[in-house]
Amino acid sequence: MLIYIGSDHQGFALKEKIKLFLSARGYSVVDLGAKAYEEGDNYPEYAAAVARRVSEEFETARGILICGSGVGVDVVANKFRRVRSALCASPDQAFDSRNDDDANVLAMGANYLDDATAHKIVITWLQTPFSGEARYRKRLEEVANLEERMLNQAQDLGGGNLDQ
Repeated sequence: MLIYIGSDHQGFALKEKIKLFLSARGYSVVDLGAKAYEEGDNYPEYAAAVARRVSEEFETARGILICGSGVGVDVVANKFRRVRSALCASPDQAFDSRNDDDANVLAMGANYLDDATAHKIVITWLQTPFSGEARYRKRLEEVANLEERMLNQAQDLGGGNLDQ
């Protein structure tokens, strides 16, 4: 599994630590930015880059996004088709996001996590499979149908492809 990772300046230090943490455990990590600490950069660029790749490779890739609160990157990621981003602040929440919702992007808020907790969240999230229970599959199907209806509606209004 390939893991795309991205952050703004507020999440940069934690992103760098998570990259090292995952690489030491044999995970393949691709950093989509920021490549260097740049105070005042904005999260949408990095969140969109990660979400776009996960959207295109939704069967084989996952994403990790970090900003100050985690909310901004989560909002951006969830604009992309086939992306189910989950803002997680605990390992239990990370477990549920994978087990119940088959989340393929993990969003975290660097301002609210210490390194040890962030590492536990990431490992729990990566190691938890989707349960596949019928009730969860049904809910995900409803979400996918809603996503498709919204995309069709946008195209009917001349909005084109929202993934671009």
